[in-house]
Amino acid sequence: MKGRDHSAELARIENEYARRSLEIAPDTYSLARPANLFFNQQLVRACIALLQSHGGFPLHARKVCDVGCGGGPWLLEFAKWGASSGDLSGIDLNPESIRRAASRLPLADLRTGDAAELPWEDATFDLVSQFTLFSSILSEPVRRSVAAEMFRVLKPGGHILWYDLRIDNPANPAVRGIRAAEIQKLFPSGIVHLTKTTLAPPLARRLVPLSWTLALLLEKLPFLRTHYVAVIEKPALPETA
Repeated sequence: MKGRDHSAELARIENEYARRSLEIAPDTYSLARPANLFFNQQLVRACIALLQSHGGFPLHARKVCDVGCGGGPWLLEFAKWGASSGDLSGIDLNPESIRRAASRLPLADLRTGDAAELPWEDATFDLVSQFTLFSSILSEPVRRSVAAEMFRVLKPGGHILWYDLRIDNPANPAVRGIRAAEIQKLFPSGIVHLTKTTLAPPLARRLVPLSWTLALLLEKLPFLRTHYVAVIEKPALPETA
């Protein structure tokens, strides 16, 4: 049952999304912008490398859920990684985002709803993902609830794919970075493998149109990376004799 603080946080997030839809230009995150293409390609590489190193790639015959799926861009990416459309699921607070995702992925199981109360049974998915969802949740109890739900619907031996800010954005008080220790605290029974990624966006937006190569070189410096990409393993059940 939702408490008053939980309901207030959901209302705040919905208001923030409404504000952003009015104030942010539709092409702000378009891949036609060189920096966005750079971010996307580097993140896809990082995600695949981390999943592959821990037995979570490719996604053939795996059931996948993206929590905070928006219009479905990562679900479409997961289809490229081998997942069948009918094995894809997603949830988002915004009904319009779900309608947009459904138009792209008509066979996927897409729901409008609260990530702290996922509508799927225990141990449903082989992979559960989140991309910059947690940094948009400022309430620690709500973060804990969402993390617990993601872990609940994950099969033993499955993986959570995590991508989010590791530091605060001083230009945007509506988001808050999540440090490595907090990720582990959110998933106390999980095995966390993480790495820093993403060249600081203000720097990348200026640099990438001038020199993609220089941006690649600077991204190798860990202190210039603003996000974590992580794979969190749910321990497999012990084998019975």
